[in-house]
Amino acid sequence: MLTCILVPVALLATWVHDIALDTDRYVSTVAPLATDPAVQDAAVHRITEAVGTHVDGKRVAGDIASWLQSQGLPPLAADAVSRLGPQIDSAVDSAVTRIATRVVHSDAFATVWRDANRAAHNAVVHALTGEGRGAVGVSDGTVTLDVGTAVDRVKKELVDAGLKPAEKIPQVNKQLVLFHSDQLAKLRKGAHLLDVVGNWFPVLVVLLGAAGVFLAHHRRRALARTALGAAFACLVVAIGLVVARRYYLDHLPPQVQSKAAAAAVFDTLLHFLRVSLRTAIVLGVVIALGAYLIGPGRLPVALRGYSDHTADSAARWAAGHHIGAGRVGAYALAYRRAVTLLALLVIALVFALWNHPTVLTVLLLVLVLLGVLALLALLAAAGRVQLEAARGKPPPAGEAR
Repeated sequence: MLTCILVPVALLATWVHDIALDTDRYVSTVAPLATDPAVQDAAVHRITEAVGTHVDGKRVAGDIASWLQSQGLPPLAADAVSRLGPQIDSAVDSAVTRIATRVVHSDAFATVWRDANRAAHNAVVHALTGEGRGAVGVSDGTVTLDVGTAVDRVKKELVDAGLKPAEKIPQVNKQLVLFHSDQLAKLRKGAHLLDVVGNWFPVLVVLLGAAGVFLAHHRRRALARTALGAAFACLVVAIGLVVARRYYLDHLPPQVQSKAAAAAVFDTLLHFLRVSLRTAIVLGVVIALGAYLIGPGRLPVALRGYSDHTADSAARWAAGHHIGAGRVGAYALAYRRAVTLLALLVIALVFALWNHPTVLTVLLLVLVLLGVLALLALLAAAGRVQLEAARGKPPPAGEAR
C-alpha cells in the first residue's frame, strides 16, 4: 500500500528535479509556447499596450483641416476633415497591432523566447522555488515574462515604416503575466523538499516495492496488486490534475490577461508530468496482466498450452521440411526458464535507463519481450522435436515446458 501511494509522489519528485531544474529539458518544454496562438495573441496585446504610440488624432485632423482651409477648402469640407480624429487614432492602432503581430509571429520572437529562457532558466524554477532572475520573473505568486525586447523591435519597425511619433516612445519594461497562484509559496516549500530527495526517491520507491513483493507469501499476487495499486494511485493524481486545471482557470485573478494563454502555460509546464503518470498507469496494468498470465488460473494455463501446441506444430512442420534449430534449439529447451528470466531483466534494465519513457516506450518494450518469448518458444519446440527424433519417438502435441 505504501509503495502504491509513493509511486505518483516519486513521479512528481522526478518532474520537479529533472524537468524544472534541467535547462535543456526546460527549454524544450517551454519553447512551443512561443508559437502557441493563445500566447501569441496575449503577447501582441501586451506589446501593443507597451508601445503606447498615442497620436492625437483630433489635433492632427484639426491641423490638416486648417491647412486645407488656408489653401481654399470650403469651411464645411474643412469641418468634415477635422472630424476624422477617431479614424486617425484607429488607423494608427491598427498599424501598431499589425506590426506587433508580425513581430510575434516571426522566427525572431521564437528565438528571443528560447534564448531568454535558456539564459535565465527561470519560468519553472521561479514558479516552484522562487530563485533566479531573468526574462521570466515571479513575485507574490505571479509569473511574468518581460516583453521589452519585443517592444523595442516593434518600435523600430514603426519608425522604419515612417511613423515618426514612435521615436518618442519611452523605454519600457512591460510584463506579460503567464501564471498566478496564491498558493505558490506553499508549492515552493514542497518543491524544495522534492528537489532535495529527487535523485534518490524514485530508486527508494522501487526498492521498497521490490522488497515488499519479495517478502510476500504469494509473490505473484503481491506483484499484481502492487502494480495495480500504483496504477490506480497515478490515475487518481491524473484526475486531480484535471480538476486542479479546471479550478485554476475558473478562478483566474485580474493579473492574468488571457485565460487561453494561462491554460497553454499550465498545460505546457505539466505536460511531462502527465506523460509520466500515463506511462506509470499503462506499465502497472501491463505488469499486473503479466503476473496474471504466468499464474495457475484456467485461462493462463489454457493460453500457455495453446502457445506451446502452436510452437510444436510449427517445429514439426519445419522438421518435415528439413529445417532445424541445431544446438540452439537444444540450449533453448534446456535453459528456457533462465533465458526468459534474463530477457525480463534486460527489458526492465532498458526501461530503467530509458530517458523519459512514455506509453509508447512501454508498448514497444512489451512487443519486444513478446517477440523474444515467441522466438524462445519456437526454438524450444524445435529442440523437443530433435530430442524426440533422436529417441525415435514422435513429439507429443501441446507438451508444455
